[in-house]
Amino acid sequence: MLEFHTLDVFTTTPFAGNPLAVVLGADALSPAQMQVIAREFNLSETIFVQPPRDPAHSARVRIFFPTAEIPFAGHPTVGCAVLLAELAHGAGDFTTRITLEEEAGLVPVNVTRAGGVTRGEFTAPVIPYAFPGALPEGLLARALDLAPDAIGFGAHRPAVWQGGPAFLYVPVANRAALARARVIEPAYSELLQAVGAPVGLYLYTPGEGVDFQARMLDPVAGVPEDPATGSASAILAAQLQAAGVLRPGVQVFTLLQGAEMGRPSDLRLSIESGPEGLRAVRIAGEAVRISAGRIAVPAAI
Repeated sequence: MLEFHTLDVFTTTPFAGNPLAVVLGADALSPAQMQVIAREFNLSETIFVQPPRDPAHSARVRIFFPTAEIPFAGHPTVGCAVLLAELAHGAGDFTTRITLEEEAGLVPVNVTRAGGVTRGEFTAPVIPYAFPGALPEGLLARALDLAPDAIGFGAHRPAVWQGGPAFLYVPVANRAALARARVIEPAYSELLQAVGAPVGLYLYTPGEGVDFQARMLDPVAGVPEDPATGSASAILAAQLQAAGVLRPGVQVFTLLQGAEMGRPSDLRLSIESGPEGLRAVRIAGEAVRISAGRIAVPAAI
């Protein structure tokens, strides 16, 4: 039996945010066994903790959708780091750094606990960059069951960016359009074929009380809608740069995701940029522990 914990990430409120399963002691598991366990939890992501390759680091981790392994994801990074820090330091206040060896690269996470609230902030392992290929905007509107004039606002236009995973960023005109959007076939499959990759759709619009309100639709990954997507929130930095929002220095943006599905998630995006472009991207948020237990080890596959 393997020890596991579940946490709600990007929230301080239990049963909000994005649920995460963290499986400890996973060094003897094969990737196929990890995939079976991820399907059993059936959450947007499950993260498996193994001994680090470099003893100077905290852990090696593997991250799985219910359908496939992914090289990097934000809410598993924050949730796993918060859990490892709390297990190491207990319930008192502390500040520490957890360094995770992810498939996309080394991810340092600064973890702070104060007043009973634990927050993690990670630096994205890859500076986001453009995904090649054209994007058919008319097809995009049909795939989301929106009118063409609901796509875009100001200088914000749809584009695909990547930084480990890739996402299609869809600015929408207002929060009513954001709430109304839904994936429609066969236009959705035609859109992914035109893009050339099974990308998730990150929809965003100016928010009330936050800089941007967002939704993530990713049926191909087995996640019809994700309450909080840290990796996509980090890569949003490239989308904001393309829209002319950024200026040299450090800017902080507040993001709300998951409100439409009753799992409001609060994310903090920090972007450091200079004349040459993006220099660093960081995502911060809280996590709360929900459950703990043991899960059987699947038969070797």
